[in-house]
Amino acid sequence: MLTITGTDPRFGPWQHVAFIPDPLPYSTPHLSAGTFNAAARARAALASLDSSAKRLPNPSLLRRSTLSREAQSTSALEGTYAPLQDVLAADEDEDQPDANLREVVNYLRAAEHALAWVADGRPLTLGMLIDLQARLVRGTPAETSSSGRVRDIQVVIGSHRGTRVQDARFVPRPPGPELEAQVRDWLDWVSRDTSQEIDPVVAAAMGHYQFVTLHPFNDGNGRIGRLFVVLQLLRARVITEPSLTVSPWFEARRGEYYERLYGVSARGDWDAWVDFFATALAASADDTAARLEDLLTVQAELKRKVRAAGMRADTAMSLVDFSLARPIFTVRQVEHRLGVGYVRANTLVRQLVQAGVLAKYDESNYNRSFTAPDVLAVLLR
Repeated sequence: MLTITGTDPRFGPWQHVAFIPDPLPYSTPHLSAGTFNAAARARAALASLDSSAKRLPNPSLLRRSTLSREAQSTSALEGTYAPLQDVLAADEDEDQPDANLREVVNYLRAAEHALAWVADGRPLTLGMLIDLQARLVRGTPAETSSSGRVRDIQVVIGSHRGTRVQDARFVPRPPGPELEAQVRDWLDWVSRDTSQEIDPVVAAAMGHYQFVTLHPFNDGNGRIGRLFVVLQLLRARVITEPSLTVSPWFEARRGEYYERLYGVSARGDWDAWVDFFATALAASADDTAARLEDLLTVQAELKRKVRAAGMRADTAMSLVDFSLARPIFTVRQVEHRLGVGYVRANTLVRQLVQAGVLAKYDESNYNRSFTAPDVLAVLLR
């Protein structure tokens, strides 16, 4: 703990304590047998999820749908809400007029960038981290002159606008060289292979706690911290496809999520946090695997309908696959994705609507939208 002081123009001088987390150890914290069992269940569930993902002819096919669910939910945890249908329909290459949707789409862009970075085997650096934060807040009300760098102001957590600083439940360490040094230490820790000393699920829980506790940025810490859960598991080869969505489970248990994190800071209660985290991974992996299995079934049924309609062209089958990758789309997007002319794309879409594979989604604007209803039903349930 570190005593900090300041002056509030409304309430006058104040004094509070900021929390300085200890460096993460390169050994497993004290955990109960039940928590070790929870970590083992999580690893088994993640292995099953990865097996389901590998059954896809193109495992990256469902990446955008998976990332869209994560983007929508991780943003909702931070108070930014956009309906999942709007996220699925959004075009990342276009500016979004709605501020909330813009933030969620920014997460999609940042996550794709981070996943590509890890897939290329590039090292996790402070430059990469601050670039992610800049991408996350770009063009939103959260973008300030301090965006894209480690914060240079004191922040507090758990107080409402207009209340006193000393009423905050948690205060991260002050800005300065020491904060940046701890962020670099965290990057070194998550980059190192500790699998011989620490279960990878436990390591992901520890890494997530440390990042959100350091709170290195003015905005976006929770979203980046949850993205790094997947990045850590990928780097540890616990999963080989980024199909895991963790935030919907945390969002449904928002209060307990923050309470378990706080328990590590307040009482050193690693056991309760790791048990909660491992349970989250297991449940999230099981849920995502079930969706993947259902989507595989839907994909096969939609292709059966295409064949029954007498459509043998490879482009018709490719359009079915495209409807899984982008469940809500326009003819222009089909044209660009399938590499066919607009007339051909429009004809394909019309034929698949007639075959009961696709349906009109929105005709409120010039760029009419279409969807595969069976695909959308699996993603929205």
